[in-house]
Amino acid sequence: MTKAVVEEDFVEIPVGVEVTVEGKQATVKGALGELKRDFSHASVIINKEDAKIHVEMAWPRKREATLVRTICSHIRNMIIGVTKGFTYKLKIVFSHFPISVKIEGDKVKIENFCGERSPRIAKIVGNVKVSVEGEDVVVRGIDLNEVSQTASNIEAATKIKNKDSRVFLDGIYVYDKIEGM
Repeated sequence: MTKAVVEEDFVEIPVGVEVTVEGKQATVKGALGELKRDFSHASVIINKEDAKIHVEMAWPRKREATLVRTICSHIRNMIIGVTKGFTYKLKIVFSHFPISVKIEGDKVKIENFCGERSPRIAKIVGNVKVSVEGEDVVVRGIDLNEVSQTASNIEAATKIKNKDSRVFLDGIYVYDKIEGM
């Protein structure tokens, strides 16, 4: 098997989005806001050419070659975030004890989970908006990493341990992921 000399990939920049690249730092500005990301951990070359971002690596090994496509995916997600945004919807599920969810500052407080007296706490990461709409918890933001981590924190806060997960189904679960706010 021959080894690739250069691994490269491109990201198209849509109209209305401004992308600047300084070294290995990418900044994306759009209608909903601005996102910055540092890729200095990777040994890639990132250039802006006309309406494209060009990411390349010389003489990559297999894992390094995948890193080129991963960085392009991160930049694409940043572009989607500043144009449309991201929304995760979580469903509150309970069988006997009604769960109440409240947002207090940068924390989500989950009370009466399985009849517990002390509330469970989930951290809201970054600049993310969380709201409770009936039996749904809606997480919105422009940074996909922050939105998904906040949704994961809420889901993990209601994890039931030392019981059969097929029987005890109470919790808060992600059921929809939407590009758009």
